[in-house]
Amino acid sequence: MSKLIKPVNYQAAMDKMQTEKGIKLIKDFFQQNLATELRLRRVTAPLFVLTGLGINDDLNGVERAVSFPIKDLNETRAEVVHSLAKWKRLTLGEFNIEPGYGIYTDMNAIRADEELDNLHSLYVDQWDWEAVITKEQRTLEFLKETVRRIYSAMLRTEYLACESYPQLKPFLPREITFVHSEDLLQMYPDKTPKEREDLICKKYGAVFLMGIGGELSNGEKHDGRAPDYDDWSTENEDGKFGLNGDILIWYPTLNRSFELSSMGIRVNRESLLNQLKIENKEERKELYFHKKLLNNELPLSIGGGIGQSRLCMVLLHKAHIGEIQASIWPDSMREECKSLGMNLI
Repeated sequence: MSKLIKPVNYQAAMDKMQTEKGIKLIKDFFQQNLATELRLRRVTAPLFVLTGLGINDDLNGVERAVSFPIKDLNETRAEVVHSLAKWKRLTLGEFNIEPGYGIYTDMNAIRADEELDNLHSLYVDQWDWEAVITKEQRTLEFLKETVRRIYSAMLRTEYLACESYPQLKPFLPREITFVHSEDLLQMYPDKTPKEREDLICKKYGAVFLMGIGGELSNGEKHDGRAPDYDDWSTENEDGKFGLNGDILIWYPTLNRSFELSSMGIRVNRESLLNQLKIENKEERKELYFHKKLLNNELPLSIGGGIGQSRLCMVLLHKAHIGEIQASIWPDSMREECKSLGMNLI
């Protein structure tokens, strides 16, 4: 399997039963820390939403959602969520959550178009979270402070995992470094976006890479973002564009950068209109979610998703996400992983 990363002399630090206990330990502890840091209340979330309302996350705009007809709704179609980026904002409004507080939930998704490898599965599980903010908090500094709070929860969880299982040794740096995607391009102009991420993460250990979704000075995007949840087009106080980003770390087990979270301050009315125009998606203005946002019926917010299996994979020093979660893998990948010490569930 050409996409499979093959770590040399890999040996899992924990057997399957220890791993299952470790997964529960990490999930229970981290979500409580996240909720405390960001003042989040737990809510119940849907596995699927109705097609055509503009509620599902469009990711990069090319991934197909898994969909099905509903017999009791005259064959109206529903689709499994990709993430809950827009659903959460609707929920904040419905619950009348006040500024300074928010919600979090377990998000489970199926991404049928995912290219399968050590990090990517058909099954996606995240802690999806969203918090209400004020107009004055739509700043780069507020975004950074939120990132620091999330990262501190990750550090505490790493400490607990290593204390509980002494064979695990901590490797995350004490601080996370902030880098804008345009600055990263200027540092490594002859490298691909993935190569740039590897270089900057190896240098600092943990990075929040900002300004993802908009066009850079070379005429390309660092990575794609849908135009209707993260704000990637507003000029921030540093004179650059974007109020969003990814939490990335350097992962020694696989000798590469590793994304743990995608997040950002969400679009307001002005940035939504601007980004729909940039992406030539102005027809979305007629969809349910977009109408409510354009009519100022939704609160300003910040939010994101944090990979549950990914965080467990990193903190338990696993080489393949299939060692953490049950999913479907090609037989050839299962066989090759087993020969390399990666026993997929």
